[in-house]
Amino acid sequence: MALKKDLSINFLGVDCENPFFLSSSPVGSNYEMCAKALRAGWGGIFYKTISVFIPNECSPRFDIASKEGTPWTGFKNMEMTSDKPNEVNFEFIRQLKKDFPNKVIVSSIMGATDDEWAILAKESEKAGADMIECNFSCPQMTSSTMGSDVGQNPDLVKHYCEVASASTKLPIIAKMTPNLGNMEIPARAAIEGGAKGIAAINTVKSITNLDINLRTGMPVVNGKSAISGYSGAAVKPIALRFISDLMHDPIVSKVPITGMGGIETWRDCLEFLMLGASNLQVTTAVMQYGYRIVEDMISGISHYMNDYGINKLQDIVGTAVGNIVGADDLDRSYKILVQIDKEKCVGCGRCYVSCFDAAHQAIEYDYATRVPTINEDKCVGCHLCLNVCPVMQCITPGKLVYKDKNDNHTINLKETNSYL
Repeated sequence: MALKKDLSINFLGVDCENPFFLSSSPVGSNYEMCAKALRAGWGGIFYKTISVFIPNECSPRFDIASKEGTPWTGFKNMEMTSDKPNEVNFEFIRQLKKDFPNKVIVSSIMGATDDEWAILAKESEKAGADMIECNFSCPQMTSSTMGSDVGQNPDLVKHYCEVASASTKLPIIAKMTPNLGNMEIPARAAIEGGAKGIAAINTVKSITNLDINLRTGMPVVNGKSAISGYSGAAVKPIALRFISDLMHDPIVSKVPITGMGGIETWRDCLEFLMLGASNLQVTTAVMQYGYRIVEDMISGISHYMNDYGINKLQDIVGTAVGNIVGADDLDRSYKILVQIDKEKCVGCGRCYVSCFDAAHQAIEYDYATRVPTINEDKCVGCHLCLNVCPVMQCITPGKLVYKDKNDNHTINLKETNSYL
């Protein structure tokens, strides 16, 4: 039987069975889908964004980015807000709260005017939603009065948060767009407008591929395409960067953050939690593997907590924030040379090629024996070779060398354990 720890956490005053939620997207766009997800173990749902505007969608609307034999490194989505009438969506929310009273249902809304934001907020509360997410981030709306175009304007973000907050007693979460340089600016504006939490990140504007015969982007819609949102594992580094930025901001860090962007496994969840997100949202991984991935998330985090003697999930949240520092604060007084396990080495030469063509020519290669060796006088400890080697644990960190021979202060090095 899988290990199961208490993963409950309070988010914006709402008790959550666990932090794992579906994000507002195609994976949670009707009653049947959401009910199946909740039965599978998800703690809650950010219901697919509801707008007064009913979109007329294109076909096809999805594309993927891949590398060599690896599918789905990234996913492109041209779908907009819910294509169902508002009364249908709010009835689904009402029924979900009735049938799953201990689960958390968040109504995600997007307006184009003050009246639309107010009406959607009021109807969300009437339907029994626990919280409201104001979506300021969808990058593929056909109107510039909605989505990420609004999210890049701090004044509009603040204003619409004020309108929504004045229309409901429910806590407001502002969903940020990553299609800007400094997310802290609109996030602060959202908080000034009454938002009690921040959601980050939504999808990144992209062109995934070109059809080189038709000379247009993909997916191809009658010979044309459009820029739209990119998600999946490829955007996780971007998402983690923005979460870190928000948690280092003295104002934004005071409110809870719900994080998303490339979450697939329990380790991904752990990384977002450690950087300060106390609630997590998932879409693209569900589109690949189905709702069942929540079982891995629950089990994996439970085992981690058990192994490290952690009793409360909240004790994990934000534990890595203080270790993310500015580039000028990094310790540059030493280098870590690498070592090659000759027994594991298959003689492929990847390390030699990468070091010679893209680093510091610190690896020598014997073509007769196909054995690489490290020239310690040239090695700067960049670890490019370690990262390109196709054999696990063949090239590993080795000798620690201080740049000042008289220096011998304590260095906190990366640990090697079963989680790495």
